[in-house]
Amino acid sequence: MSDSVFIHTQAQLNQLASDVLRFAREFGATDAAVDINEGSGLSVSVRKGKVETIEQNNDKGAGVTVYIGQKRGNANTSDFSPASLRSTVEAAYNIARFTAEDDAAGLPDADMLEKHPQDLKLYHPWLVSVSDAIEIAQRCEAAAFAVDKRVSNSEGASVYAQQSHFVSANSRGFMGGYPYSRHSISVAPIAGKGAGMQRDDWYSSQRDPKKLAKPEDIGRYAAERALAKLNARQLDTRKSPVLFEAPLAVGLLGAFVQATSGGALYRKSSFLLDSLGQQIFPSHIHIAEDPHRIGATGSSPFDDEGVKTSKRDVVNDGVLQGYFLSTYTARKLGMQTTGNAGGSHNLSMTSSLTKKTDSFAGMLKKLGTGLLVTDLMGQGVNYVTGDYSRGASGFWVENGVIQYPVEEITIAGNMKDMFRQIVAVGADTLVRGTKETGSILIESMTIAGS
Repeated sequence: MSDSVFIHTQAQLNQLASDVLRFAREFGATDAAVDINEGSGLSVSVRKGKVETIEQNNDKGAGVTVYIGQKRGNANTSDFSPASLRSTVEAAYNIARFTAEDDAAGLPDADMLEKHPQDLKLYHPWLVSVSDAIEIAQRCEAAAFAVDKRVSNSEGASVYAQQSHFVSANSRGFMGGYPYSRHSISVAPIAGKGAGMQRDDWYSSQRDPKKLAKPEDIGRYAAERALAKLNARQLDTRKSPVLFEAPLAVGLLGAFVQATSGGALYRKSSFLLDSLGQQIFPSHIHIAEDPHRIGATGSSPFDDEGVKTSKRDVVNDGVLQGYFLSTYTARKLGMQTTGNAGGSHNLSMTSSLTKKTDSFAGMLKKLGTGLLVTDLMGQGVNYVTGDYSRGASGFWVENGVIQYPVEEITIAGNMKDMFRQIVAVGADTLVRGTKETGSILIESMTIAGS
């Protein structure tokens, strides 16, 4: 790694973290933890070929947590001077003094911490110039306009490049950190005119800029998606199978994570309460977590608390094998942390029934006659009851062939039933953030229309 991208070297961040822990000891803290980060990046956007925004960032920050027994205080600063760091520790200490004790508060046990983190190759800087970033965004948007004259407008195209590094440390012997990067190209074209206008978007996001999709391919595909929506109709109310396109199927996987996360569980605000060891998916469904995939978006050798991450089966043969727990939520539940402070890591849903032929076209054939959902609106998920009701648009499919686009409908069901009624998972896998899945076919849902 070249430290020239950052103002501070990794060694300097380590020293700052050591200083913070020393200040905490001097104030009389029982325990302390610190996170120090620094990053730089570029973001540009264009619309109809003209530059709209150019943003360059150089950010840094330090977050300090101080414990006095089981009383906890937090404070933050963006000033790395010794005097500022010391006063930040003092502020956290004073907050802890006047905070009520919490039996679950405290650092992870020392044997849970990652003392020898592996290098997962998460740092691939993209030192793209402003002029080159603008050109890339313009090429992406121009490719969308070139697809068809009916692509008449655009919400713009963007290029984003970010590289950062950090160190986390605590008073139980943990210190770890590494550089990482995240880059993306996106576009949102608009097709049609007047009340019949339709928009869609597409993007590519990677840690390594060499793995980003070509700007022209992103633009063309986004335009094709917008054009396919023109002349959309409503449906009358009915029940039918529903196929969630892969980008939306990732959201279903996200709903599963939310329902099996420690915060929802200990607050008893989850429809999957006390579901460990229970059959919540069909027996062909498998969900795995692999935090150690080289270069992947969701990879990390340790979680936000410094706890070791590990590969595991979260769902096996449809049976829930584990929750997503931090140290705090695990203690609230009388369990042990799963190394998920900060969220899931490279979570993938697969089906033992999936074949190579289960491409997107193959999944349409499995759908037969029913609804393909490509857009969802609103936040209509009740995580306490599992009730699901969201505005949707997509395409009506008959005999495995798309017939026409549909809009202004609502799809409804209950997440428990939806999980149990997963008929198939496609081979058209897509990664979005820390999650990966193909399209997901649900046996039956209610469609509310005209």
